Amino acid sequence: MAKSGLVVCLLVISLLLDQASSHSSRLKSRKHSKRRVKEKDGDLKSQVEKLWREVNALKEMQALQTVCLRGTKVHRKCYLASEGLKHFHEANEDCISKGGTLVVPRNSDEINALRDYAKRSLPGVNDFWVGINDMATEGKFLDVNGMAVSFLNWDRAQPNGGKRENCVLFSQSAQGKWSDEICRTSKKYISFREFLSQIKQQQQEKLPQTPQKQKLKLMKLYTCQ
Repeated sequence: MAKSGLVVCLLVISLLLDQASSHSSRLKSRKHSKRRVKEKDGDLKSQVEKLWREVNALKEMQALQTVCLRGTKVHRKCYLASEGLKHFHEANEDCISKGGTLVVPRNSDEINALRDYAKRSLPGVNDFWVGINDMATEGKFLDVNGMAVSFLNWDRAQPNGGKRENCVLFSQSAQGKWSDEICRTSKKYISFREFLSQIKQQQQEKLPQTPQKQKLKLMKLYTCQ
């Protein structure tokens, strides 16, 4: 009887050990599966990041091929005048599609350069959009990237449109002074893009890993002078 009980006890212990071993194996298998999933997830993220870098590099090249190569290079910036009339938002979207944004003069030298360029490229046009507005907060003027504007070149008694006029016009007749205007007014506009050292650095960071000679070839081909 005692032997029979001992045998039963040993069988129970054996079964429990088998179950524990099986459970441990399943846990290890799950951990291994989770680790493989994490590894695959990491690989996918790396591939997505690489694709984004390639997309950004293509955007930079597009900008150089449109705004810069078709436009004029002044003060390390490339300007491209519009061919039609658009309201503020449409104008900026068109500039973005070309790889730039609406022009944002940052100092008096750029005001003068922009006046000269507009005289040649937009003959007979009195005013045109610049990429500045206070749509978010009345009286707080931002550029089209949402950054605060430190340089403002208002004409006398401007801005005077209150909450109705939230977008900014560059006036040729007022020697480059600015006025506010209703954003849905159709006007000419100028796209711009900053290049040279800034773009070289961005390209080096964003271009996919390619042979060094290929990088140098691209830089030489697509850099504003």
